[in-house]
Amino acid sequence: MRVSKRASAVAAIAAVALVATGCGGGDDDEGGTTTDKTANGAITIDGTQPAFPLVPANTSETGGGDILDFLWTGLINYPPGGGQPTNAVAESIDTSDAQTYTIKIKKGVKFHDGTEVKSKNFVDAWNFAAYSENGQQQGTFFSDIEGYADVHTDDPDGEGPKKAPKPAKDKMSGLAVVDDYTFTVKLSAKQSIFPVKLGYSAFFPMPDSFFTTDPDTWGKKPVGNGPVKFVSWTDNVEIKLTRFDDYTLDDKVKIKDVTVKLYQEDTAAYADLQANNLDFQQQIPVSALAGEKWKADLGDRALEVPIPVQQFIAFPLYDKKFQNADLRKAISLAINREEIASKIFFNTRKPSTSWAAPGTPYADAFVCSVCKYDPTEAKTLLAKAGGFSGELLMYYNADASHKDWFEAAAASIATTLNIRARAVGVPTFAVFRQNIEAHKMDGMFRAGWQADYPISENWLGPLYVKGASSNDSLFDNADVNRLYAEGRDSTSLDAAAAKFAEAIKIVDAEVPSIPIVSVTQQSGVSDRVKGVKTNWVGSIDLSSVELV
Repeated sequence: MRVSKRASAVAAIAAVALVATGCGGGDDDEGGTTTDKTANGAITIDGTQPAFPLVPANTSETGGGDILDFLWTGLINYPPGGGQPTNAVAESIDTSDAQTYTIKIKKGVKFHDGTEVKSKNFVDAWNFAAYSENGQQQGTFFSDIEGYADVHTDDPDGEGPKKAPKPAKDKMSGLAVVDDYTFTVKLSAKQSIFPVKLGYSAFFPMPDSFFTTDPDTWGKKPVGNGPVKFVSWTDNVEIKLTRFDDYTLDDKVKIKDVTVKLYQEDTAAYADLQANNLDFQQQIPVSALAGEKWKADLGDRALEVPIPVQQFIAFPLYDKKFQNADLRKAISLAINREEIASKIFFNTRKPSTSWAAPGTPYADAFVCSVCKYDPTEAKTLLAKAGGFSGELLMYYNADASHKDWFEAAAASIATTLNIRARAVGVPTFAVFRQNIEAHKMDGMFRAGWQADYPISENWLGPLYVKGASSNDSLFDNADVNRLYAEGRDSTSLDAAAAKFAEAIKIVDAEVPSIPIVSVTQQSGVSDRVKGVKTNWVGSIDLSSVELV
């Protein structure tokens, strides 16, 4: 995620950014009514430099994912705080057998270039994403669809010298356009969880112009179908957006312009927020959480919301140093999460006890048995693993508030196991992610996860199944892969969840990564705005914003 959204994928909950100068917004009509100010006004929010051009099927981190969610509207939306998804571009999503779904879309929904969103824009986008020759990070999200194996091939020796063979076809047999506003999706097997995924950015529609342009070039000037449209992007400085006045769905934006400032230090963003030079900061820096300083600083401008996010530390399983499960378990048991939660995060985070974020549907069975602090067992397992030679390096992106908790985790490991361990900061999140995705890590690395959609499967499939979009550790367990597939192909949510629970027990025993803390988000707004709400993953809901 995306990372949700994002989630997405291994998400950067890291609010990072660069220079913040000038006033927040500032284009509002100060002489008009509140309504006029809002309709003609502008706001600034914080963000991170996207790791790649803004193409939904190729974005698996929140720096880019948050922008995609502003620019696009998918088939369904996820309500904040949980609950059943609601139709957005979808008029209806129906099935009689849990294998073939008929999706009707609303008429009159437009892309920002003025063309209408039609069923082919979904079908073409999904085929493009799944076709492995296109190299899209989110391609595996379409593996449920019949014909996926014909369009998606894998490197036979992983990262070895051989290359994946050219796929036999470039279109999935399970997708069919019925008419301009109707298409069908036939899955490879019956499955109940498929509709829940359809609000995630990988499933966004793409305009015709995308398919006639180089994707990287197009992704620097993207064309979405959401309530705001793209204006400009200055690397590491800002991304400018503006209201799309032809938007026809319910979540219309009242304000005119939005500038996403790309900070390099979240403390700089916080200084701007305090001075009312920034209208929304999604995550208050850890340095402001001590003694609830941020509440004293911001007063009624402080916001606190639960979000489906956990911080993890992952192992590069492609490195021989980390291929012993007892060693990985020893490291997990050597980390004092209670101390990190209380002394580093001042109890604004909760020590992880599960492999999924609290509140995730069906996650009660995702218990993490290696999340406890057990120095005695940790030492026993380290001895059983044959010890650890050399220095244990632990990488984090240094452009957000991760230094303190990573150093605390390293110190806990070093003290408990009597080994050398050191936290190492990588200057920017973009470079950090590029190294991870290139499988260049020679030490453990930060791996926060923001749910893409609300179901326990999202805390298993994208992270621990072979070839999954965010399986950055390259974890591969045949039983996990099998149980996941059986759960995915179940016809009821209860049956699917039971299989996912069996699979996560194996993950719990193998420890490819280690959950550290679950997150409650502390955000802040300026005194120029009112009514600000967040979406289900904690990003600002632009449709809620008005100027005072």
